[in-house]
Amino acid sequence: MTFRSIEWVEDHLRLLDQRHLPHRLTYSDYYSPHEVAEAIHNMVVRGAPAIGAAAAFGLVLALQSVDDDDVIEAMTQVQDAADLLKAARPTAVNLAWAVDRMLRRLHDPELRDVKALREAALSEAQAIAEEDVRINRQIAENALPLIPDKAVIVHHCNTGSLATVDYGTALGIIRTAHERGKKVFALVDETRPRLQGARLTAWELQQYGVPFKVIVDSASGHFMRTMGVDLCVVGADRIAANGDTANKIGTYNLALVAWAHGVPFYVAAPLSTLDLSIPDGSHIQIEERPPHEVSHVGDFQITPAGAAVANPAFDVTPAQYITGIITEAGIAYPPFRLSLQRLADSA
Repeated sequence: MTFRSIEWVEDHLRLLDQRHLPHRLTYSDYYSPHEVAEAIHNMVVRGAPAIGAAAAFGLVLALQSVDDDDVIEAMTQVQDAADLLKAARPTAVNLAWAVDRMLRRLHDPELRDVKALREAALSEAQAIAEEDVRINRQIAENALPLIPDKAVIVHHCNTGSLATVDYGTALGIIRTAHERGKKVFALVDETRPRLQGARLTAWELQQYGVPFKVIVDSASGHFMRTMGVDLCVVGADRIAANGDTANKIGTYNLALVAWAHGVPFYVAAPLSTLDLSIPDGSHIQIEERPPHEVSHVGDFQITPAGAAVANPAFDVTPAQYITGIITEAGIAYPPFRLSLQRLADSA
């Protein structure tokens, strides 16, 4: 691989700017938590695991400009940065999970000076990033028995190295199956309105050498009926205790089409995406993004002037349409309320 979505470089965070793909591979440097929060909100970096890792490094940056002798001010800066970063994108639970993990580490009473806080923050953020890569590889290993030796797979949005620190969740499964010699073919939903499938997933699959075709979001039923599809695999931004899953808008539609055609529908996500504190998907906050993402393609307006636009970034797929949830600890099957809790307890 010739790219990395997130990287700590000396004293700052470097992010691959995904807004410029597939035409330009551009990196930007960030020196404050405010800049990182803006990068998360503007989708310079996106994907639940990736924004969690980016936010962790954002807290490292919060300690960079604090006076070496002022521990109280340091922790005030950290808390302010934590609140700012959590608000950048509220649906993805990995963001809050990573920030809360960093806060627990930094509240260790053994950390008695700013230098110790800085060292602990950087160590914890790097651990979060490194664990993400290991977890994604394990998710792929757990999923391999589900992939036939010759398989057509529908994928929605982008869940590869661009959406994580490296390797990916659902796309990592397709990549691993390809690397292990399975003849996989991916049907890539374009994923309106920001076209993460057409721009990002297609670009990644080209890097991996995986055969694929980009299809419009509404074409999956046609291909299931005429071409035959072996399974669908998608990522997740938050999974409720009963298995209801929030993911990129259009996932619910894909799950319904798969269910109608008897095609297995799998969700791939790390355990950090589980939110067992909420009973079902009705408790998941859905981010509403700016109307121009729908009304415009680039700078060109495609809707009539003054047309009202609704732009939810995510939808919730009810658990009844999900065949299994693939995690690093194993695969959860219905009833998800029991199986997800077992996996969480085993971690």
